[in-house]
Amino acid sequence: MNQPQNNYHAARWNEPIIMEMGTKGERGVLVDKTDQNILDKISDPVNKLSKDILRSSDLNLPEISQAQIVRHYTRLSQMTLGFDVTPDASSGTCTMKYSPKVNEAICRQSSVLDIHPLQDVSSLQGILKIMYEFEQIMCEISGMQKYSFQASGGAQGIYTNACIIRAYHESTGEIHERNEIITTAFSHPADAATPAVAGFKVITLMPGENGYPDLESLKAVLSKRTAGLMVTNPEDTGLFNPHVPAMVSAVNEIGGLCAYDQANANGLFGIVRARDTGFDLCQFNLHKTFSAPHSSQGQATAAVGVSEKLAKFLPAPVIEFDGERYNLDYDRPESIGKIRSFMGNIQTVIKAYAWVMSLGSGGLKNVSETAVLNNNYLATQLAQIKGLNLPWDASTKRIEQVRYSWKQLCEDTGLTTTDLARKMSDFGLQTFMESHAPRLVDEPMTLEPTESLSLDDLDEYVSVLKSISDQAYSDPESLKGAPYKSASDQLPQEQFNDPKTWAMTWKAFKAKRT
Repeated sequence: MNQPQNNYHAARWNEPIIMEMGTKGERGVLVDKTDQNILDKISDPVNKLSKDILRSSDLNLPEISQAQIVRHYTRLSQMTLGFDVTPDASSGTCTMKYSPKVNEAICRQSSVLDIHPLQDVSSLQGILKIMYEFEQIMCEISGMQKYSFQASGGAQGIYTNACIIRAYHESTGEIHERNEIITTAFSHPADAATPAVAGFKVITLMPGENGYPDLESLKAVLSKRTAGLMVTNPEDTGLFNPHVPAMVSAVNEIGGLCAYDQANANGLFGIVRARDTGFDLCQFNLHKTFSAPHSSQGQATAAVGVSEKLAKFLPAPVIEFDGERYNLDYDRPESIGKIRSFMGNIQTVIKAYAWVMSLGSGGLKNVSETAVLNNNYLATQLAQIKGLNLPWDASTKRIEQVRYSWKQLCEDTGLTTTDLARKMSDFGLQTFMESHAPRLVDEPMTLEPTESLSLDDLDEYVSVLKSISDQAYSDPESLKGAPYKSASDQLPQEQFNDPKTWAMTWKAFKAKRT
């Protein structure tokens, strides 16, 4: 087993915000002047714009040399942990995996980067062909009939599901009566939040003795008010609920729809299909499961799939193929409308398409088998660490992740899971998340190794967590000040938890600092 890399120390730069850098008049690049022939044809385009959309003041951008820009972002990259510099199993439910660099290169070609969403469809045939073919692949993977890639993120994809459920019941004239969505406590929180935003009352089923709700708890809340069921399975604990097919059937029998949040589908390729289980609609996260980078909240894409009877409600436009030409169909009178501008994050779809095409159906199944193997190997090794437990029956196999509990260690040492998490970065590993709300697992830690981690990577994780546990029991006070070797120190909690100190924009930061 690998030993913890105690000689790790992150680079630390006292790096200013880029808005504070540079000197007036400095330039990193000189932009070519517009060709005179173009100017002669378009005259002065600014004068043709409505005054309502023109800025009232000049754009305030940093004026900075190219060398300074390169140094600035190189220094920031040295202080950042990510999958390219460290094995990341810590961001549970986020499915962090290695994304092949060839797929990045594909999307940096001018044929992808330089397209304009308003250009003529005849000049987009290659892009539309890829998106249409990937839609057929997604239908094969899930058993669904039609897809949209417009939603830019998992929560937005789940929201799209909720809006389609609402549109369906509006079309049947039952929306005023069917106003309740059922979910489960360990489904992703967006499975409760987004239907609430869509106007539904949300009923949450709590876990039973096995860590998930049973069929009887669902039947107890079913009624003529039930619009649908929105669940994640396996749930965010990694536990697969075997009652879900029966639960889906029970909801369908009373006229409700069932949506499958497949953000945790990395252990299910080639093994379980949403439609075969009875679900009416689903969503996958391409920026996770399909190896397009997570991108720190950028360029995410949710693939929203529906059964045949729900296809007419998908966001417009959808891509159609008449045998000769790919077209964008905007004429969809029962569509829920746009979820995002144009066709969404096309580059993410292309990366996911390239990933699937490189693997084939057999390779996809192997992804899931390896992810499940990695996860259960890691769980077996971690079960031997003092103070760390698997909630519920420890012998129950988890699918692609596990929500562990440091409750015993915390009771023994007085430390919290947050104290332990901070120490992870002293070994050059990502800080593990405290997991989703509601916090039903005491002192939680959720790990998701995916198929990308090697045996050495997994053993390194085990050795680091064992080292942290040993230190917690031998010298708990030394952990309270961690991290010591990270790019930044522990933030003062009174400041961290005070909204008056928060600044989400440069303008807000300047105002609060002055």
